[in-house]
This record gives sequence, structure tokens and C-alpha cells, in this order.
Amino acid sequence: MKRLIDFIFSFFGILIFSPLIIVFSILIWLQDFYNPFYFADRVGKNFKNFKMVKFRSMIVNADLSGVDSTSSNDLRITKLGSLIRKYKFDELPQLFNVILGQMSLVGPRPNVKRETDLYTDEEKLILSFRPGITDFSSIVFSDEGDILKNSQDPDLDYNQLIRPWKSRLAIFYVLNSNLLIDLKIIYLTIYSLLDKKKVLNKISRLLESKNANTALVDIAKRKKKLKPTPPPGSNEIVSSR
Repeated sequence: MKRLIDFIFSFFGILIFSPLIIVFSILIWLQDFYNPFYFADRVGKNFKNFKMVKFRSMIVNADLSGVDSTSSNDLRITKLGSLIRKYKFDELPQLFNVILGQMSLVGPRPNVKRETDLYTDEEKLILSFRPGITDFSSIVFSDEGDILKNSQDPDLDYNQLIRPWKSRLAIFYVLNSNLLIDLKIIYLTIYSLLDKKKVLNKISRLLESKNANTALVDIAKRKKKLKPTPPPGSNEIVSSR
């Protein structure tokens, strides 16, 4: 049923958003006359690698820097890229990944192999599910770029501040996944563009109703400054990346 819904929604999503996809494709190409799409290597279900397609929001060959995490003031981001990243338009082409069965509309966000190689045994549960365009962490940490702003080592800070909670939210989703939660996440993802604060409160209440860990419920509210934390399944804070 989930696969059928994914296919139908993504098919009609592509039709509905085709004007936007065409316009952004042209605008990005006109910046530097290079491919407007970026094909990112990601690890999917059962550790299978795939190419996740996004609108290119950075300069050509930005990935040669070797830095995977992106701060909001990353010099590799183009002016148009800043706009499409702000409103998540760069994720629209992933509807094609959903059509192909590589991704789902809702599921844990896919990561690069350098990150999944660091996963604890507990985190590896995340890779038992098809990755998604959106999930709880996509909303809770939609400001990931701002969290990493001015960071001297974005990849390390990501692993210390964001990954521990992003993984816990993904594990929670895997253990509690059902059609109703998927529909709620889609609704909350759209609503968060209008009122993120209210949506964070809704997510924290949803987590609480499903008996999520108190610390995870608290983090979902995003009212406290993030501190270095061990990832799930470990007692040690990541010290190198």
C-alpha cells in the first residue's frame, strides 16, 4: 500500500509541479550553463547505493571539497541556490527517485556512505527502510544550515549536534511507521513552511503520545541549544569525522 501511494502521489506531484521544475531548471542552467540537476550518491534501503537527484544549489564541482555537511553561509551555495534551499525546492526532483522505487515520500533522510559507515548497530536499523523525501528530522532540523553556520568543521559538528537526534527520530519513525503517521508528516512538512514553531509543538506532542523518550520529545521542541551528544547505541561523542 505504501509503495502504491508513493507512486500515485509522486506521479501527480511531478505533473502538478512540472512548471516549477521547468522554470528552476532553466534558471539554474542560465547561471553557469551547467546541468541544473545534481546527482548525489546516497545509501538507501539495505545499504544499497543510489543516485539521489536534486536541483543544483551550489557551484559546479562543489563536492570536490570533500565536505558533506552544508552551513547556511557556505561559499559554495549560489544566490539562486540559497533561495531554492530555503523553501526546499531543491528536493522536488526526488519525486523521480520515488517513482523509481529508490525513495519514498516519507522515510528517514538518506545519508552519504561516509556517514553510514559511522553508524552504530542501533542506527543501522534506519537502513532497513526505504529513505524518504521528508520525515520528522526534515522538519525539526530544517534549519540545519543555520545550526552549522560559521562552523570550522561542519561534518564534525553535524555528527556531534545533529546526527544523534536525527538518528533517534529516524529510529522512532521506523519503529512506529504507519500510513496515518506518513500522512501527518506530509501535512506537517507543508504546514511548517507557514508556522514551524507550531508544527514543532505538534511533533513533540505526537512523539509523547507514542511514548517517545523524554529527551527526544524535548529536542523536537527546539527550544534549547543543541549540545554534543553520543549517537544512539554509543556512549561516546563522535570526536573525528
